[in-house]
Amino acid sequence: MTNPNPSAGLLERLFKLSENKTTFRTEILAGLTTFLTMCYIIIVNPLILSETGMDHGAVFVATCLAAAIGCLVMGVVANYPIALAPGMGLNAYFTYSVCLGMGVEWQTALAAVFVSGLVFIAISMFKIREAIVNAIPMSLKFAIGGGIGLFLALVALKNSGIIVANQATLVGLGDLKQPTVLLTLLGFFLTVIMHHYKVRGAIIISILAVTGIATALGLNEFKGVVGTIPSIAPTFMQMNFENLFSASLVGVIFVFFLVDLFDSTGTLVGVSHRAGLLKDGKLPRLKKALFADSTAIVAGAALGTSSTTPYIESSAGVAAGGRTGLTAVVVGLLFLACLFLAPLAQSVPGFATAPALLFVGVLMIQGITNIEWDDITEAVPAFLTIVFMPFAYSIADGIAMGFISYALVKLFTGKARTVPYMVWIIAVLWVIKFVAFGG
Repeated sequence: MTNPNPSAGLLERLFKLSENKTTFRTEILAGLTTFLTMCYIIIVNPLILSETGMDHGAVFVATCLAAAIGCLVMGVVANYPIALAPGMGLNAYFTYSVCLGMGVEWQTALAAVFVSGLVFIAISMFKIREAIVNAIPMSLKFAIGGGIGLFLALVALKNSGIIVANQATLVGLGDLKQPTVLLTLLGFFLTVIMHHYKVRGAIIISILAVTGIATALGLNEFKGVVGTIPSIAPTFMQMNFENLFSASLVGVIFVFFLVDLFDSTGTLVGVSHRAGLLKDGKLPRLKKALFADSTAIVAGAALGTSSTTPYIESSAGVAAGGRTGLTAVVVGLLFLACLFLAPLAQSVPGFATAPALLFVGVLMIQGITNIEWDDITEAVPAFLTIVFMPFAYSIADGIAMGFISYALVKLFTGKARTVPYMVWIIAVLWVIKFVAFGG
């Protein structure tokens, strides 16, 4: 007897729906749920990266395509319900630390992202990635996430005008009566309230609500919702590898690599644990999942966006019942459909996305509660990692101070033998960089 629904049979063979105790309908709804929680990136990412001089429309297309590629490869090859897109924090580092802070051209920064992706592919093939992650102290892992959260918060507060430069105190409170400041605060609290009540797509709803109010008040120009797909030519294959391997830019590659290393690995394990996909505490098909992640980074850089990484928002889809790669495939297809929404993305002002950055900062800093604050040899390096990121306006400097202080504190408190060799290597490399080339 022939199968009355050949497509259903194909999906069953490809994603093993019955084996994972899920259904086609459940996976579709899970994919939609995940998409709604993370689709804000198609608006936020072009706004952030365009500050480097990159073409907004091209970055929008690159963001949609990089997310779609990452999701499709993760779904079809690795069969996990984990979605990918250009990462928050990594895009801020790309723009504010590397391009604007160091004066690096965005073409060279894209080349750094591309190389970091190739390094990922190489180390994923030989299980070096897991070894590096396991060697880094947990306190520094949590501190890096928390520091990036504060960095994003500072970027959001600065861009919205809530925090402004002050000659006497370096920074100070801005004019809270400004309409854009009030709309930023409104957007943030809307997001918080909707998140509390578990409203799907709280962040994107907040962004669109603030945009709508700003447009109605004459503070913003609305350019429409649907339109033609912008050209990707201004960013496609525009990477510049000249002088990429100077000491300062090798450090940039290292930071892209290190931040995404923790972010992606932690997300893969965390979401898979929540979905009940771990076997004896380990992730089956890990190499395939890492391949999807690495491929998305390389493809994203070639298209014209900062590092692509697994999204913790995938846990929303898992909570809705997603258990297979079909969930990720649905997210990928929805990102492709977003290619026609370029006018809407271009209609969103910066102060409408500031609440999203601020809220993501809240989510990222939560991990610092897991730091061993009672152990001063763990607390001090973690603290320095966290505070140096926003105060030095550099994720890289925060990571450097964390590793250097960790090695020194352990050395002078008689605990040098407890320091993993990888920490010593990273700390020494940062010291050499600072001595030879300054901050």
